[in-house]
Amino acid sequence: MQKITVLLADDHTVMRQGLRALLAVEPDIEVVGEAETGRQALQLAGKFLPDVIVMDIAMPVLNGLDATRQITRDIPSCRVIILSSYSDDEYVEQLTEAGAIGYLLKQTAANDLIKAIREAKLGNAYFSPSISRRMLDHYRRAFLSGQPARKSAESLSIREREVLQLIAEGKTNKQIAVVLSISVKTVEKHRQQVMDRLNIHDIAGLTRYAMAKGIIEAKPALGPA
Repeated sequence: MQKITVLLADDHTVMRQGLRALLAVEPDIEVVGEAETGRQALQLAGKFLPDVIVMDIAMPVLNGLDATRQITRDIPSCRVIILSSYSDDEYVEQLTEAGAIGYLLKQTAANDLIKAIREAKLGNAYFSPSISRRMLDHYRRAFLSGQPARKSAESLSIREREVLQLIAEGKTNKQIAVVLSISVKTVEKHRQQVMDRLNIHDIAGLTRYAMAKGIIEAKPALGPA
């Protein structure tokens, strides 16, 4: 029996270990790799060509949304399932537009994830029941009102979003150049384009925008000591 090969992408080691242990007992599923950043997920997807990638959204260096966009574009044979604690409609819409074939909440039952992986291998979509209901309601309302079901696409290019994430994570132009394997001058060009497109010209503003759009994970406010 040919097994369904799976790549796990999540920046929390304990989460990946739990998923690996869960899937290890399934005779038709094999975990072939683990990634802790979106960029590592891209590299391992190209190396292992897994049937299914279980992807978190909030990851450093490259987030799950942009990693999904690039994987579904460059390796269309890989099916991406999002496994996240975020259930906001905007996240679901952005990830399905990016090419994800499934979207599950982290509190979902283990059986749902296993079923989603098997369905993804067959090319079928699978969503947590609560998300499916909201998506159906959303499209029904859009149809009845005559409004478009989807919002206009994000104005930033994939490279600009990569630069934005790294800026928001506090990296310098030189560090960004190393991560993306481009010149510092090119980084400066992309940085200026991001600021011009968003009309945001300070790092704090770019960071707030990146958090609001789920490009980086929002940090919880610290309470009194």
